[in-house]
Amino acid sequence: MITGDQLQLRVAAIRDISPTLRLVRFENAGDGPLPPSATGAHLQVVLQGAQKEIRNAYSLISKPGSRDAYEIIVRRVPESRGGSAYIHEQLKTGDLLTTSWPGNLFAPQRSARKHIMVAGGIGITPFLSYVADFAGKGIDYELHLCCREEEKDSFAPWLPEPDKVFVHWDADGHRLDIPALLLRQPANSHLYVCGPDFLTNDVLEAAETGGWPDNHVHCERFGNALSGGEAFRAVLQRSGKEIEVGEHESLLEAIEREGVEVPCLCRGGACGVCLTSVLDGEPEHRDHYLGKAERAGGKHIMPCVSRAKSGLLVLDL
Repeated sequence: MITGDQLQLRVAAIRDISPTLRLVRFENAGDGPLPPSATGAHLQVVLQGAQKEIRNAYSLISKPGSRDAYEIIVRRVPESRGGSAYIHEQLKTGDLLTTSWPGNLFAPQRSARKHIMVAGGIGITPFLSYVADFAGKGIDYELHLCCREEEKDSFAPWLPEPDKVFVHWDADGHRLDIPALLLRQPANSHLYVCGPDFLTNDVLEAAETGGWPDNHVHCERFGNALSGGEAFRAVLQRSGKEIEVGEHESLLEAIEREGVEVPCLCRGGACGVCLTSVLDGEPEHRDHYLGKAERAGGKHIMPCVSRAKSGLLVLDL
């Protein structure tokens, strides 16, 4: 069912593809085809937890343009803030969920001579739609997956051109040499990385050292930005509310818990949609949107991921 800016989807199938990886397939809960999704798109899924509503964004792995169903793969993580645990422990076939329309903040650059993708573990998911799009079109690309050795074959069913896929893990002879990879690429290649911070930072640093133009390097992050931190208070000046932000919830979740709406899209600090003015206090920036000067100025915050260095933030909300 399609209503305004939301979709009502039914869980059509659930399948475990490894002990920690679960595939979920969604279909329209009503009649008619789903909105088309572009390469690199994601879906924001609303999950009703026991204590709070959880909103997580997941990359769509289904073939771009498909309108019969959407598919995602979710890793079960021990430090889950709710979404991963819910999907692995509570979600079942036939459940109805509210989601956003497909959004896209990580589309491939069509003018690239070659596409170099580096994925860390579950960070491969946006690239599964890339390779589904590229397959059979003569597009030059390489996909490098850094993962646990026991998971090296988990994503094989979604890789239509295995000769363009290279898998690396933490063992002699199998580690990815990032500088060497970047050095051998032709001019006008574009580089994409998605994964945990340590891998993303290594790739970005190697690209900078290697002289790659900034507009040829693209990243999508996850992980530490959402790991919680010290509790703090936030005053929403226009709403007249003072709220407590717990150690294991984001500022955005605490604001939403009080019934105050904040525009948001990615919930990962990348899109800039939830940009909020800070009237007092010192933010702890964890986003990937604000520049160095904007962070230093301390006048804005991305509440989906960022927190407070001071014990109190006053926001223009």
